[in-house]
Amino acid sequence: MTTSEIRRVSLMFLTLAIGSTQAQTKSDFNGTWKMDAAKSEFGSGPAPQSRTDRINYADPNLKDTITQNLNGNETTYDMNYTTDGKECDNKVRNNRVKSTARWEGEELVVDSKVFAIREQNMKDRWSVSADGKTLTLQRHMTGAFNTEQKIVFEKQ
Repeated sequence: MTTSEIRRVSLMFLTLAIGSTQAQTKSDFNGTWKMDAAKSEFGSGPAPQSRTDRINYADPNLKDTITQNLNGNETTYDMNYTTDGKECDNKVRNNRVKSTARWEGEELVVDSKVFAIREQNMKDRWSVSADGKTLTLQRHMTGAFNTEQKIVFEKQ
């Protein structure tokens, strides 16, 4: 093998190794996650009595089926995202939600605008614990009202 062939093969293996490392930095959100209200913090926002998220992720499509009880009313709705940064449209209780989702290392970052009576902006950061048993959603909300929330889920 010539020196240039060795360099080419080395570069190919380096490229594959970097690509493999980047692929491994995405957390596994798949599964059913039940909110732990005692570990969650809702700030000045509404606090659901219960919430269960069923997440199905196959790159780049992520579907989150959310069932929650808020003020005695149980609702179920789907939030569909693509993790490639393209804008996605969803509806929550007849309110339009436009979102973009992207990976930042092991965290999934979702920026959303809710179009209700007044516009509400949300920045969500999803992360999974090292043991894969806890999912944490850090939410920063601005617009109609401003608040910080931390919703903690346990894998079922």
